[in-house]
Amino acid sequence: MAVLDGAIANVALPTIATDLHASPASSIWIVNAYQIAIVVSLLSLSFLGDMFGYHRIYKCGLVVFLLSSLFCALSDSLQMLTLARIAQGFGGAALMSVNTALIRLIYPQRHLGRGMGINSFIVAVSSAAGPTIAAAILSISSWKWLFLINVPLGIIALILAIRFLPANIAHDTKPRFDLPSAVMNALTFGLLITALSGFAQGQSLTLIGAELLVLVVVGFFFVRRQLSLPVPLLPIDLLRIPLFSLSIGTSICSFCAQMLAMVSLPFYLQTVLGP
Repeated sequence: MAVLDGAIANVALPTIATDLHASPASSIWIVNAYQIAIVVSLLSLSFLGDMFGYHRIYKCGLVVFLLSSLFCALSDSLQMLTLARIAQGFGGAALMSVNTALIRLIYPQRHLGRGMGINSFIVAVSSAAGPTIAAAILSISSWKWLFLINVPLGIIALILAIRFLPANIAHDTKPRFDLPSAVMNALTFGLLITALSGFAQGQSLTLIGAELLVLVVVGFFFVRRQLSLPVPLLPIDLLRIPLFSLSIGTSICSFCAQMLAMVSLPFYLQTVLGP
C-alpha cells in the first residue's frame, strides 16, 4: 500500500491542484510531504522494530496509514492535505522499515530468496500499476477516492497482520535507541529534501545556502556518531563494501530518474498537451 500510494498520487497532482486552488509548485508538497516523512523516520522505525518487535511497528504503521488516508480524503485545503500526507508518510515508513525483517522471520532460510523475490515483485507491480489505477479512479470519480481506497485495504491488511505476523526472535539484550542519532538523521535527510525542493520552487538562495550549511554540519556529526556507536542507527561501515556501495548508488540514480518522470509528466500531459 505504501508503494502504491506513493505512485498513485502523482497522476492526480494536476487535478488536486485545480480542485484545491493551488499552484503546480505548491502542489508538489503533496508528494514531498509524504517522501520527507518517510526519509526522516525510516531508520528510526526500523531500529524500534528491533527493540519492540517488527510486528508491533508494522501494525501501528497500518493503523496510522489507514487513519491518515481517511484524513487525506476529507481534506479541503492544500495545508490540511499536506499535514495528512505527512502522517501517512510516517505510517508508510513503519510498513517499509520492517517489511524485509518480517520476510526473514516468515520464510525459512532455504526459501528466503523466494520470499524476497515475491516481495520485490509485488513492490514493482504496485509501482507500475499505481498510475493506471489512479487514471481509472479519476475517470469515474473524485481524487478523494485515491486515498479512500486505502481504508478497506488497510483493514484487511490489519486483520491479516494480527492473525499471522510472528513475533521477533528473543535476544538476551535489546539494542539501545540513540535519540541524538535519530534527531540528527531526521535533520540531515529532511534538510536535504527541503533544500532541493526550495531550489526547485525558486526560494531565496540565501535560505537554501543556510539549509545546506546546517545540513553539512549536522551530517558531519551524524556520521561521526554512527562510527562511534556499537549498534548504529545507520551502519556507515557497510559503504566500504564495493558491491553494496554500487547497488546503493544505482538505486539512488534510478529512483531519482523514475520520480522525476512520474511527478512532471502528469502536468506536462494535462496542461501542455491538453486532452
